[in-house]
Amino acid sequence: MYRISNIMKNIGTKILRLRPSGFAQNDNGGVISSSHCGRAVRNDKLKKFVLVLPNIRSAHNVGAMFRTADGAGVDKIYLCGYSPVPPHPQLDKVSLGAEKTVPFEFCKQTGRVLTKLKKMGYNIIALEQTKSSVDIFDFSPVWPLALIVGNEKTGVTKAQLKYCDGSIEIPMRGHKNSLNVSVAAGVAMYHLANKRA
Repeated sequence: MYRISNIMKNIGTKILRLRPSGFAQNDNGGVISSSHCGRAVRNDKLKKFVLVLPNIRSAHNVGAMFRTADGAGVDKIYLCGYSPVPPHPQLDKVSLGAEKTVPFEFCKQTGRVLTKLKKMGYNIIALEQTKSSVDIFDFSPVWPLALIVGNEKTGVTKAQLKYCDGSIEIPMRGHKNSLNVSVAAGVAMYHLANKRA
């Protein structure tokens, strides 16, 4: 544990000790909210990574993205439009508690969230096939980064793309031209998370 702790401190990550109360204790003995229990919290504010989910129809997809976001170390999820919001029976069942460990915020209007993130200095990237989209495996992210993942059927809309600094796509090598939204988001989250390590 000592060796892992030293490695994590060297990359700017803090290990939290769990307390029986369901809250976590930081290195200074302070208590932080249960929404961060068991998560390694990054100290590096410049490399923040958030996920924006506008109008995701399926609670199962949102739940899966919460669970993957927890595993990939995403800092926050913004739920917009009619995306299901915890607590929600189907979402909670699929996320297996990740809705309690990944901070999230709901805002009806996606544009307001994207404007806010832009003002905070985020580089906003759409996971969408466009004329100018870059292969995700050739993409060099600029931090802090907000990844916007679109609706299952319509993807990231033209109105939402106007807020974006660029778009990335996952190369498709079979007969289908897209992946399930939660699968695509999972590929993107882990790939981008590895780039900020």
